[in-house]
Amino acid sequence: MLKLPDNFESYAEARKAGFLRMKDWKEKGGNVVGIFCTFVPEEILRAADAVAAPLCATSEEPIPAAETKLPRNLCPLIKASYGFALTDTCPYFYFSDLIVGETTCDGKRKTFELMNEIKETYVMQLPHSRSEAALESWKGEMIRLKEKLEDFYGIEISEERIKKEIQLRNRERKALLGFLELGKLNPAPISGYELGTRLDGLGFNFDIEDRCAVIEARTKEVYEDWKQNFEGKPNKRPRIIITGCPNSGVRDKIIKTVEELGADVVGFDCCNGTREKVEPVDESMPVYDALAKKYLNINCSVMSPNDSRMRYIEEMLEEYQADGVIEIILQACHTYNIESHYVKETVTNKGKAYLMIETDYSQSDKGQIGTRLEAFLETIEK
Repeated sequence: MLKLPDNFESYAEARKAGFLRMKDWKEKGGNVVGIFCTFVPEEILRAADAVAAPLCATSEEPIPAAETKLPRNLCPLIKASYGFALTDTCPYFYFSDLIVGETTCDGKRKTFELMNEIKETYVMQLPHSRSEAALESWKGEMIRLKEKLEDFYGIEISEERIKKEIQLRNRERKALLGFLELGKLNPAPISGYELGTRLDGLGFNFDIEDRCAVIEARTKEVYEDWKQNFEGKPNKRPRIIITGCPNSGVRDKIIKTVEELGADVVGFDCCNGTREKVEPVDESMPVYDALAKKYLNINCSVMSPNDSRMRYIEEMLEEYQADGVIEIILQACHTYNIESHYVKETVTNKGKAYLMIETDYSQSDKGQIGTRLEAFLETIEK
């Protein structure tokens, strides 16, 4: 595994530091909106002078509490997120004025009903296709979210302010994508473990300008080191792309293990990877049309059909010079589980290795997963 820098900040450390920043923001009268998904347009939240608090949980700790109201055979991300809300043990949920959810799956949609009993939860009705009618419907959801925030906070949100936030978020997308695309370099200049951890940790820094400065500086540092010490010296370590569900809760169990076994995780086709960042918001279009178009094009498995995701995986296989793909499916995530058929077909048709792992946040299957990963990597001849 590539060495982590001495000043590396773990996900837990970044989350804890974010608590203090959010407390300070609230004490100064700042607005906070809790969100779970990249489909929620942060541009509109920021135009309401609100920061977006990431509420997707990655720990098994609150799951027993959640299971007093939710079924056991449900996605661990949903159970953990609801468990933290139910037990009032997540400062981000506590500090949120309003929760904005979205209908990316039935489990989340129904859990938002229960969450609304704890704190007001507004749900965006996400279409599950990309037809003209769906696009128009999603544009309406953008406008309704703006109106909800105006009513909730007693403010007016101008289109000019949204345009400004679109420009800022596009700059951030470019910076984050540039960091993630370091994985295209051969040999890999940075561990996939660091790539994922740093990006998730940045979500707890609510100053976008600072986020950009931090990640641009690290990108430059890594690239210059690669140019000086590694360019033109490819190694024989298998190059792996991670796809599927959000992987923050299983990063140590899967991604870290892959790299300790002698492979390099070079790319991420997932919610906390490049998926939301590859397409900017079109700054030449009317704001609500532009936001609707951009956010409806996110390659989540909730979309049916989802051919664009398969095309993107094909592009990643080539651009990242990948030898194989590992698809991570969280327990009971039916859309990704079913769509894994098409992902496997896409990957194997390109002559690359494919492995699907279905798991949850517990450590009970860690040994079994390690054995499967070791066997998978042995099939990749370099």
